[in-house]
Amino acid sequence: MTTHTTYDTIILGAGAAGLMCAFTAGQRGRRVLLLDHAEAIGKKILISGGGRCNFTNLHTAADCYISANPHFAKSALGRYTAQDFLALVEAHGIAWHEKTLGQLFCDGSAKQIVALLQDECDKGGVEIALGEAIRDVDHADGQYRVSFGDRTARAPSLVIATGGPSIPQMGATGFAYDLARRFGLKVVEPRPALVPLTLGGDETLFRSLSGVAAEVVAKAGKTKFREAALFTHKGLSGPAILQVSSYWRHSEPVGIDFLPDLKPGWLVGVKHARPRVSLASVLSNHLPGRLAETLADRLGIEGELGAATDKAVDAAARQLADWRFSPNGTEGFAKAEVTAGGISTAELSSQTMEARKVPGLYAIGEAVDVTGWLGGYNFQWAWASGWAAGQVV
Repeated sequence: MTTHTTYDTIILGAGAAGLMCAFTAGQRGRRVLLLDHAEAIGKKILISGGGRCNFTNLHTAADCYISANPHFAKSALGRYTAQDFLALVEAHGIAWHEKTLGQLFCDGSAKQIVALLQDECDKGGVEIALGEAIRDVDHADGQYRVSFGDRTARAPSLVIATGGPSIPQMGATGFAYDLARRFGLKVVEPRPALVPLTLGGDETLFRSLSGVAAEVVAKAGKTKFREAALFTHKGLSGPAILQVSSYWRHSEPVGIDFLPDLKPGWLVGVKHARPRVSLASVLSNHLPGRLAETLADRLGIEGELGAATDKAVDAAARQLADWRFSPNGTEGFAKAEVTAGGISTAELSSQTMEARKVPGLYAIGEAVDVTGWLGGYNFQWAWASGWAAGQVV
């Protein structure tokens, strides 16, 4: 491919958002340079969804995202929807299925989504430069200059699409924030999101349940999710925990309803109907055996239920409906699926993703302070924000 020194736009980061922005702009006739220090495009796409890429969610809406401005995502999400991306997937002949809760996956491999994005970039004549670190970025006389490898490229617009620091082993860094700050943009403190929680103190005994999972309702603050929770050798994980981790703050408890289908007073009813049964035996009808035994042991109701008072039995049921764990931290960016926080939405136009005070500078995808739920929401934000910027760069 012919290399140039001048372009209409330079996009930093060949992940989901950067690729979307690149081909959207390229297919508008713009001359686009897409840069990434990785050796291949879409590396995080390839590992997503267990290698099958949970590429969007049918239930996408702005209230499925965390941001200092909860309304910011509405414009882009409303203009480029899950159905729009699904139409693109189908146009490429990629077979897909809905797993649960609106989550769409490839039947085959995440490689198909990367191939789709590469194909669309080819159609738009996008020049892609890989495997070279960015040495310098500056701005003067209405032009952004980006030095990488032994080249310097110029363009009147620059798009920051380098993501956040989650999954550093894939090459992720905080480059986007450093660059944003250099241009005077505020950054909302980044933190790991969609991340396992760790337990310490007397809660370490739950680590002995490593590998045990159950469907629960997990709660952090006023936000709750019903999905599977998984005990690990470090603490708590599984979809329900990853979801609430994005809302959790240090020193706050996480509540778990281990029996979300049972109504208040149910255990007293069991006691009266079957006084000779043990609590562990009752719980094992609803939960994995090891978990049932551990919970019964912690609740301290030994022997037959009939030997305990109604008050004690009801208190045990209430604790099972709102069991408080006190995480001492998370497993950090290394295990976080995404980053919460990022370039402040107050600095950006929700219509175009352009910086309000720095003409020609754009930020999209995970680099921005918009973080979706688990289940394809972050990909949809990448597609929508990339498309929004791609319409105007």
